Amino acid sequence: MEIPRSARGDRTRNGGGGAVPSAPAPVAELRERVTEFVTQHVIPQEPALDAGGPTAARTLAALQEAAKREGLWALPLPVELGGQGLPLTSYAPLAEAEGASDHGPAALGSATLLDALMLHRHATPRVRTRFLHRLTAGKLRSAYAMTEPESPGSDPLLTRTRAESGADGSWKVHGRKWFTTAAAEADIVTVLARTDGEPPDRHGLSLLLVPTDAPGFRLVRELPVLGIGGQWEIELDDVRVPADHLIGERGQALAVAAQRLQLGRTLRCLRWLGQAERAFALMRTRARERTLRDGALGNHQLVQQQLFEALLAIRSTRPLVHEAARLIEAGHDARIEVGLAKVAAARMLQYVADAAIQIHGAAGLGPDTPLPALFRMGRLARLLDGPDELHITSVARRVLRDE
Repeated sequence: MEIPRSARGDRTRNGGGGAVPSAPAPVAELRERVTEFVTQHVIPQEPALDAGGPTAARTLAALQEAAKREGLWALPLPVELGGQGLPLTSYAPLAEAEGASDHGPAALGSATLLDALMLHRHATPRVRTRFLHRLTAGKLRSAYAMTEPESPGSDPLLTRTRAESGADGSWKVHGRKWFTTAAAEADIVTVLARTDGEPPDRHGLSLLLVPTDAPGFRLVRELPVLGIGGQWEIELDDVRVPADHLIGERGQALAVAAQRLQLGRTLRCLRWLGQAERAFALMRTRARERTLRDGALGNHQLVQQQLFEALLAIRSTRPLVHEAARLIEAGHDARIEVGLAKVAAARMLQYVADAAIQIHGAAGLGPDTPLPALFRMGRLARLLDGPDELHITSVARRVLRDE
C-alpha cells in the first residue's frame, strides 16, 4: 500500500529506511495500518497537538477515539488492562511506525505502557481500582518525575525531594522536579522521593503517586528544549499523599524503577527509528524531486553519500534495538544490549535528521517540514534516559567484568 506524501512526513510502506525485520502476517498487516493511521491522521494534526492547551487535548481525544474504532488501541498493553496483549517483539515494528510522530504513542494508547505496568505490578488495590483502567483507556494522563534542578539527573541516589510519613500513615512530600514530560496535562505524577536516610543511601528512596490537583502541587515553569515545549518544572510544597499511594515497598524505588528502565529505553529507541525513517523518506524525496541546472539533486555524489550514510545508520541500528527487545521479552538481563541500542539510536537519529536538513538546504530549517523538530529530538536523545556517557561507561564496565 503506497502512503501519500505530504510536506509533514513522506513515509513509504517500509518506512523509508527499509529492511524492517520480518514479522508474521498479522503483525506486518498491523504495521501497515499503524503507518497509515499515523500518516493520515496524526501527522496532519501535529501543529494543533504541539500547541498544547484545550485544543490539543480535544484533538488528542478525537485521535484516540479514531484509533479505538480502527482496532489499533493499546496494542502492547495487557489484555486484562484493556489492551491487545502484543508481546514486545511483535509490537516492536509497530512502535517504530507509531513513533514517526511524537504524538503517535499517545494517540494509539501505547504511551501509558510503562506507568500502566508499574501500577499493575506494584500499586495497592485501591490505587489500581481508582486509576489504572482510566489510565489505559486514555481518560487519565500520567507523568514521571525523577530528575531535580539541584541534583545530577543521572544519579537518583542524590535525590533531595523528601516524603515524610505522618501519624495517620499519609505522606507529606516536599521538593522540586524538572524535565517532567507533559506535567501540565497530567492527572497523576509518580514522584521519586527520599523517605529514609540521606544521599547517597540507595535504600531510602520510594515512589509515590501524587494527584496533580492536591494542594501544594504547582507547575513552576515550562522548560522549552531547544525551543520546543512539553517539559516542566514542578514544585511539591508539603503535598499530602494518602498512605496507600506508595508504589511498591518503602525504600524500594530503585527496584521498581529498574523494571521500567530497560523497557522504557528500548521503546524510545524504537520510536527514534521511526522518526529517523521519516527524516530519511523526506531526504530521499528531496534528492529525487529537487532539480538544479544540471538535473536532480540526487545525481550529485555528495548527496548520494549522505543518503548512503543515513541508510547505513538506520539499518545498522535497528538490529541492536530489536535484539534488546528480544532479550527483555525473554526475561534476560539486557543491560549491555539496551546500552548499545540507546547510544546507537540517539546518534543515528541526530545524524539522519542533520543529513536530511542538509539535503533540504534552507527549507530544512523552516516550518514547512518536521526536520527541525526531528533534529531537536535527535540532540535531546543523547541525554534522555541517561546521557550517552553513562551508557558507554556502564557497558564498558560490564564487558570488562564478564568472564
